[in-house]
Amino acid sequence: MEVSSKWRWNFEGKEEAKTASACTIGSYLNTLNENINKNDTTKSVIPLSHGDPSGFPSFRTSKVSEDALVDALQSAKYNGYHGNPDIFHASRSIAEYLSRDYPYKLSPNDVLVTAGAKHGIDVLITALAVPGANILLPRPGYPAYKALATFNRLEMRHYDLLPEQDWKVDIDGLEALADDKTVAMVVINPGNPCGNVYEREHLKKIAEAASKLGMLVISDEAYGHLVFGSNPFVPMGVYGEIAPILTIGSISKRWMVPGWRFGWIVMCDPNGILQKHGVAESIKNYLNIGVGPPTFTLGAISRILVETPEDFYSNIINLLRKAADICYAGLREIPCFTPYKSQGSMFLMAKLNMSLLEGIDNDMEFCTRLAREESAIVLPGEALGLKNWVRVTFAVEISALEDGLSRIKAFCFRNAKQQ
Repeated sequence: MEVSSKWRWNFEGKEEAKTASACTIGSYLNTLNENINKNDTTKSVIPLSHGDPSGFPSFRTSKVSEDALVDALQSAKYNGYHGNPDIFHASRSIAEYLSRDYPYKLSPNDVLVTAGAKHGIDVLITALAVPGANILLPRPGYPAYKALATFNRLEMRHYDLLPEQDWKVDIDGLEALADDKTVAMVVINPGNPCGNVYEREHLKKIAEAASKLGMLVISDEAYGHLVFGSNPFVPMGVYGEIAPILTIGSISKRWMVPGWRFGWIVMCDPNGILQKHGVAESIKNYLNIGVGPPTFTLGAISRILVETPEDFYSNIINLLRKAADICYAGLREIPCFTPYKSQGSMFLMAKLNMSLLEGIDNDMEFCTRLAREESAIVLPGEALGLKNWVRVTFAVEISALEDGLSRIKAFCFRNAKQQ
């Protein structure tokens, strides 16, 4: 049967999916990579744009983690769907591991396993997206929150992080944005994209503001413990008695294995507020609908958390500290850059002075031309909610970082406005 061109079909694409996809880091990186000059064989691509250093030899995960995963796979115990005992044992291991940093003991029932941190974001945003609700997101911030809120039709309001105050939360501005429909705020610590590491007292003020406004806190701690400045890492859940905290974590960053897709949501809520208001049930119900982490990672997670040697962690921290210092110093030498020193994660933010550049009007154009002319990729601030800034990833081999900084410097001087 030939289908008429006038035939009526009852379906169409979802506009929110298109809008949400356009604001992801992946979408921006696709655009930048499409602009690389494929005919220039003299330059390899330098990826100073995303937080996945796992492909670089210096950032290889520990042998303990590799052996744990291989042993779980070869045991043939984890080839099927995961069962409740697998989930319980993994949750118990995570609870014991995280409780070292808490003033109270987490139980396995407080921990929900996910297929990585981004899956955790998906679960929480979807569970909280009730009609009429709104959520407070940091600016600049991690674009996955914006993408998933857009897809779920959850209203977003953006509060500012203050660069001159080590990217602290503008709490007065935050409170002015909230109303009786504000269900949650997102805090990312250690910071992506800013590299901030919040002091204990600032985290307490955030919790107190959340309690005052009647909202919960989503604490994104994907980069937990990856700190190398003067401030130690303090989990937001320490203040779970002030306001309910939903913590997102994973093994992707600290263990350098984002491809293993294993993470968790922790309900830091000693007062049981999330349970009383049905939020805990909504989160668990959505997890039951969707997928979980690969089963063999469930079999490996206990050994990964318990047996990874301290020297693995310290070596990674020392490497990140060295790379962060090199990146900051290198960008400071370029007149059109004002970099802000990173204290944690894998990134720093740098402000662009567009008035010093010829024929480049904004951060997206800067990044596109840098990719085309120098095969160096940095992320435009537009992707993060902050125009005429860039996010630079320093979690690469030191030689690649130095090469990338040299290319950025050459590009900026070549395109400098003549005085």
